[in-house]
Amino acid sequence: MALVLTRQDVIQVLSMKDCMVAVENAFVELVKGTADLPLRIPIKSPDGLSLYMPAYLREMKALACKVVAVYKDNPSRFNLPTTIGKVLLQNPETGEVICIMDGGYLTAVRTGAASGVATKYLAIDGRELTVGVFGAGVQAQTQLWAVTEARKVKHALVFDKDESASRKFADTMGAKLGIDIGIAKSAEEALETEIIITATSSPTPLFNGSLVKPGTHINGIGSHTPNARELDTEIIKRSKFIGDSRDACFKEAGDIMIPLQEGAITETHFYAELGEIITKKLPGRLSDDEITLFKSNGLAIQDAATAKLVYDKALEMGVGREIDL
Repeated sequence: MALVLTRQDVIQVLSMKDCMVAVENAFVELVKGTADLPLRIPIKSPDGLSLYMPAYLREMKALACKVVAVYKDNPSRFNLPTTIGKVLLQNPETGEVICIMDGGYLTAVRTGAASGVATKYLAIDGRELTVGVFGAGVQAQTQLWAVTEARKVKHALVFDKDESASRKFADTMGAKLGIDIGIAKSAEEALETEIIITATSSPTPLFNGSLVKPGTHINGIGSHTPNARELDTEIIKRSKFIGDSRDACFKEAGDIMIPLQEGAITETHFYAELGEIITKKLPGRLSDDEITLFKSNGLAIQDAATAKLVYDKALEMGVGREIDL
């Protein structure tokens, strides 16, 4: 028997607070060496791209594989989303698939959770902060949600090229989080904050890195290919650079790969993996003037940890439908 969980089932059982705990534990396992994490496997077909993302967290007993498909013609041809994801969770003792769940909402929350954990360890603490959000989509929503779990936020600004999307974001997230959210008229205005979130599909830098204030913490999550970047060379040079995975950053993240190719930095500019900060192998923020930057590529350990959390919560709450495969 396997438990099947729809998107609505996952939404019902998954909270950001719980997800941040699970994701933090996953990063700890990665540093400890108790996580098996192959790089994602891409397979191209004539109409799209499929990505296979397996991971095993031994201490959490979370064995899973997420399948993500990106087919740009889906909306026009089949009335389906461009990106579709499903997660298979296995029993690590038998290998049996014990749960099949929708991966769309799970991915958005676990990606936000990683930035929430990074914010917890790297952003200025001890006072109310302001947040600048670049992008107004679903991922921008979960990013801001996670940041408000990690720090007390008094005000946020959203900047998107589609002003109507910014207004919808401000109304929706303002009501959800109970904070004031304004609409930035320019990228420069959004930089007048202590925490910056970049969650866009832009392949080129969103702002001039020389304008970022000392003491800012940045969560960069939108770009994830070698030739695309949301962050320019200047802000990379000015920042203490922390990544979710050293290997993934140097193989997938144009934000650091392009400055490296330009000769503006060396590989030693990569300061630490997030798990090394969590476990105190390396210190995080050292002063209120330091600019810290977390680069998120999205790792399968986040999916595995979150899928195990969702499965356990669903069993506890009696959510989902058991089927005989």
